[in-house]
Amino acid sequence: MKDDFSDISGYAYEGSGLNHSHEYLLPAVIRHLARAAAERGRPRVFELGCGNGSVAHELAAAGYDVTGVDPSTEGIAHANREYPALKLMQASAYDDLSGRFGRFPAVLSLEVVEHLYFPKKYAATLYDLVEPGGSALISTPYHGYWKNLAMAVTGKMDDHFTALWDHGHIKFWSFKTLRLLLEEAGFRDISFQRVGRIPLLAKSMIAVARKP
Repeated sequence: MKDDFSDISGYAYEGSGLNHSHEYLLPAVIRHLARAAAERGRPRVFELGCGNGSVAHELAAAGYDVTGVDPSTEGIAHANREYPALKLMQASAYDDLSGRFGRFPAVLSLEVVEHLYFPKKYAATLYDLVEPGGSALISTPYHGYWKNLAMAVTGKMDDHFTALWDHGHIKFWSFKTLRLLLEEAGFRDISFQRVGRIPLLAKSMIAVARKP
């Protein structure tokens, strides 16, 4: 039987619930959005890479007006079936999303950039989606000297870099490289937060970047 490569998002969704990474990502995201809400009112949020809709559902339950897209046919099918009231559609970071959906005071993209062949196009799309004065929140697995050393010493490198995962992680970001990507796109005032475990061994990092 011929393999079907029509859906190359590479992430399999078994349902519409949160996954383990949301345990440490969501609290930090909600804190940032709450600060933005205190300053500017509860913002509209665009989620670039909404997957199965579970994060959008949590944010909508907290009172945010959420729009989201994902390239995964399977993910969007789960999202539309379980959360029919949400505005979640199939599209990718390589599409003209701001032309289709407009701009937003807050744009969220969790654990997406490490999967992309064209991160510069992704960053440009992200920038276009943010309205002037707004911000983007981007998370990706954390890489740093001490964490990489710990993985090497304990023999965890092969598991972490997931070479056998079709369409899996293909880019591995540090504070420096992710900052450069976002600055090149036009973002400023970029800050980072490490989440999951102690900071030196953090599972992921969240970049918060402002559009001038």
